[in-house]
Amino acid sequence: MIRSFFKPFTALILFIVILTFVQVIADLSLPNYMAYIVNEGIAKHNIPFILRMGGIMLIIALGGIICAISAGFLASRTALSIGKNIRNALFARTIYFSHAEFDSIGTSSLITRTTNDVMQIQNATFMMLRMLLRSPLMCIGAVFMAVQKDKGLSIILLSILPIVIVFILLVSRKAMPLFRSIQTKIDKINLILRENLVGIRIVRAFSRVGYEKRRFSEANSDLAMTATRVGRLMALLDPIMIIAMNGLSIVIIWFASFRIDAGKLEIGDMLAFIQYATQILMSLTMMTMMFIMLPRAFVSIERINQVLLMKPKIIDPEKPAHISGKKTQLTFRQVTFRFDRAENPAVNQASFSVQSGETIAIVGGTGSGKSALVNLILRSYDVESGEILFNGIDIRFLTQEDLRSRIGYVPQSTILFSGTIESNIRMGKPDATEEEIRNACRIAQASSFIEQMPEGYQSPVSQGGTNLSGGQKQRLSIARALVGKKDIYIFDDSFSALDFKTDSQLRVALKSETKNAVVIIVAQRVSSILNVDRILVMDNGRIVAIGTHTELLKSSSLYREIVFSQLSEAEIS
Repeated sequence: MIRSFFKPFTALILFIVILTFVQVIADLSLPNYMAYIVNEGIAKHNIPFILRMGGIMLIIALGGIICAISAGFLASRTALSIGKNIRNALFARTIYFSHAEFDSIGTSSLITRTTNDVMQIQNATFMMLRMLLRSPLMCIGAVFMAVQKDKGLSIILLSILPIVIVFILLVSRKAMPLFRSIQTKIDKINLILRENLVGIRIVRAFSRVGYEKRRFSEANSDLAMTATRVGRLMALLDPIMIIAMNGLSIVIIWFASFRIDAGKLEIGDMLAFIQYATQILMSLTMMTMMFIMLPRAFVSIERINQVLLMKPKIIDPEKPAHISGKKTQLTFRQVTFRFDRAENPAVNQASFSVQSGETIAIVGGTGSGKSALVNLILRSYDVESGEILFNGIDIRFLTQEDLRSRIGYVPQSTILFSGTIESNIRMGKPDATEEEIRNACRIAQASSFIEQMPEGYQSPVSQGGTNLSGGQKQRLSIARALVGKKDIYIFDDSFSALDFKTDSQLRVALKSETKNAVVIIVAQRVSSILNVDRILVMDNGRIVAIGTHTELLKSSSLYREIVFSQLSEAEIS
C-alpha cells in the first residue's frame, strides 16, 4: 500500500538517481587525479601539469557539489510530499471508519500513526534517496577502483569488509523488535496524555494528580529505557567503524611501504588507495545510519498499512436505494446487535415502529442499551441480525451520507469544535441562512445567552467548548441539529444539563418545529417525557414494555420503579 505513494514521484526519483550517480563518479575520479598529481607532477616538479590536473579536479569537485545539493533538495521535497500524502490518506481513511474500527485500533494509536509513524517514513525516505542510493554505488565503485590500483592491497581490504558487514547486520537484527516496541510504547504515552488532557477536571476533582503523574512517569520511563537500549546498541556502530577505518589505513600504509620500497607501487597510488578504502568505509558508515532508521521505518510502514488496508465494516452499497415519500416511517424488526468481543447483545430482538408526527421516548437503567439502539439508526454500527427500515428500505441499502443527512442528532456527550458559535451551528447545514441559524437557536433556547455576548453569533468557541457552560453547550448542540429540516430527530439524553424551566420551554418550542418528523428521545428524567406518544422501556438490551405513561404505570413494574425513584406520588397523580 505504501508503494503507491511513491509512484507519482517515479520520474523525480529517477532524476535523483542520475544526479547521485554523477556525484559518485565525480567522487571516485578525484583520488585518481590526486595520484596523477603526486606521481607525475610533484615527483617530477611539473608545475603546468599540477595546475592543469588541479583545475580539472576543481571542476569535477564543483560538479559533484552541484549534483549533491540538487539531489538533496529534490530528495527533501519528495520525502515531504510523500509524508503529506500519507497523512492525507490516513485522515481520509479514518474519517470514514465506523465506531468498530476506532474501537479496534484506538484513538491514541491513530494519532501516533498519523504523526510519529509518518515522520519516521518521511525521514527514512529522505535518507534512502540520499544514502541508500549513494552508499552502495560508492562502495562498489571504490572497491573496483581500489582493485585497479593494487590487487595485493585489495586482498587486505576485501578480507575486512565481510566482518564489518556481518556486524552491522547482527546489530540491526537485534534492533528491529526494539523499534517495534518503541512505537507501541509511544501509543501508550499518547493514550495517558490524551486521557489526562481531556479529563483534567476529573483528575483534579478526585485529587488523582499524583497517581496520574506516577502513571505517566512509569510509561515514560519504560519508553526511555527501551530507547536507551536501542541507543546503546546502535552506538556500537560508529566507534567500530572508526576503529576499522583507522586500523585499515595503518595496515595499508604498512604493507604499501614494502611495495613502494620494492618499486611495485607509487606513493600517489598508495594515497589514492587509502582514499578509496576510506570511501568504502564511509559508505558502510552511511549504510549503518540507514540501518538505524530503516528498522523503525519498516515498523511504521506496517502500522500505517494496517490502517490503510483495514476495510470499514460499514460501507455504502454499490447500487444504493433512494428514499421516497413525504412522510417518514422508521421500523425496527427483530434487531440484535452486540459490540466486538462482547458476550451478551447490547440490543436484543428489538421491534417497534414510529412515523412522522410521533414522539417516542426510551428509558431504562444504565447499560440497558438505549444509546446503542439510537446509534444503530445512524449506522454507527451495523445490526447483527434483523433490519432497520426507513420508509420500508433497509438502511444498509442507503448511502451513509443520504441516511445521516436526514437525521438531526444530538449526542449524549456534547461536542463543539473550535471556531465561532455560527460555524458550529452551520455544521448541521453548511448553507444555512442567518435567519435559519437564529430560528434554530431560538427554538433551542440559546438565543438569549448568545445575544448577550459582545460578538453575538461570531463569539469564539474554544476547543471542546470549554469557554461555555454545560447547559450552553447542550443548547448549541440542539440548535446544530435543528438548523436543517430533518426527517428524524434523535436526542440522546440531551436535556440533562438544562434547568426545568429551560427544559420545559425548549420542549414546547420543539413540538411545533418537529411536528412533521420522527422524534426519538433517550431520557433520564421521567418528568420530561410524560406527554410523549409512546415510551419504550429497555432492560438488558430488550424492549420489555411499550406504551404511554399511564399505560406503563399499570403494566410495567420496571417503569413504575423508575418513576417512583424520581417522582413523588403527588407528582405522579
